[in-house]
Amino acid sequence: MLGFVLALALLRDPSYRNYWLALFLSQIGTWMQAATQGWLVLELTGSAERLGLVIALQLLPSLLFSIPAGVISDRYSRRNLLFITQGGMALLALGMFVLIVTGLVRYEYVLVFAFLYGIFNAVDLPVRQAFTVELAGRERYPGAIALNSFGFNTSRLVGPALAGLLIAGFGLSWSYLINAFSFLPLMAVLAVMPRRHLQPKTGRAVEEALEGLRFVWGDPLVRQVVLLVGLTSLFGMNFQIIVPSYARLELGLEAQGFGLLMSAMGLGTIVAALVQAITAKARPVWAVFGSILLGSTLITLALPLPIPWVAAVLAISGLGMIVTLINANTTVQLIVPDSLRGRVMSVYSMVLLGSGPLGAYLSGLLIDALGARWGVAVLGLLTLAAALVMTRFPWPKVLATAPAATAEPTRKIV
Repeated sequence: MLGFVLALALLRDPSYRNYWLALFLSQIGTWMQAATQGWLVLELTGSAERLGLVIALQLLPSLLFSIPAGVISDRYSRRNLLFITQGGMALLALGMFVLIVTGLVRYEYVLVFAFLYGIFNAVDLPVRQAFTVELAGRERYPGAIALNSFGFNTSRLVGPALAGLLIAGFGLSWSYLINAFSFLPLMAVLAVMPRRHLQPKTGRAVEEALEGLRFVWGDPLVRQVVLLVGLTSLFGMNFQIIVPSYARLELGLEAQGFGLLMSAMGLGTIVAALVQAITAKARPVWAVFGSILLGSTLITLALPLPIPWVAAVLAISGLGMIVTLINANTTVQLIVPDSLRGRVMSVYSMVLLGSGPLGAYLSGLLIDALGARWGVAVLGLLTLAAALVMTRFPWPKVLATAPAATAEPTRKIV
């Protein structure tokens, strides 16, 4: 229950509470846009492979720019960097709203939008992860993990359902407009936060980037976690292609039904986040179990299941995915020293999202070639195989880290 206690303590902090609420609203808008984008591409092209290319371009900047973003995160004000990234994503969403509402949208424009949006997101993610620890403090970080996981996964539940209702009732454009406005509360909160003065960096950027890479490679547990996340992301986490393709091409659902399937997956992720919040400890071995569960459930989608059963399978898949991600993220965050946090989390983000371009395109190709049911099942089989290979490494049951005033955390493996 320690995670809940720390989470409640954070909510009593006005600065963190305002930040968390504003971020939660922004995430709802982001999930609305993500769901709408998949449906938009399928309406424009009818091809899962074309949708895979869009997601691949959106994730490609994470492969290209995450490492430089980590260096920037440790050199400059993370508050200011977040203000820039959030504002950039808001302007792009507003531009897509204009294109759709005027009837000028084309598949090629969606490709350009996805790549530009991905550039801002590639910088935003490692900066935001490091900023969360900076704002909460190391001693309150388990509570921040519990809160952020709950907010992120609740938005995953609510956002697609709202998007489905909006698409069915008013068309595709409104999710983009709502997402554009959803960034404004967070930007307002960031604008009034006091600036944190960082010690000036004198080293060269390349050397600093290599320092983060060396830490990831040099710590055996961090290396295992990052490899597991990369393989699971490559094969099993491509839900922005899997769910809309399965809903439209296999089940023949309309937008509202697609939104409900996305929300079913979101329900599973909320359950996982709540279970994780009960403890303040990272459980690295759970990350492997989560990947095994994710792969196994995707395989069952090869069966001709009725819609309620598909929703249940997606909910369990979402649970497995978040069990992997929460325990992986918490493990890395508790091991990394504060001075390297931005650079190490940029490596983590690069592997998590940087594997996405190949994974997204592979998912689209398999679904177009084999059909939605068998294409998703093959992805599940690859995910399960990768997770089983990773069980050959030693995985501690619990990783407990005591709050430390020094830059180096005290690690205890059970």
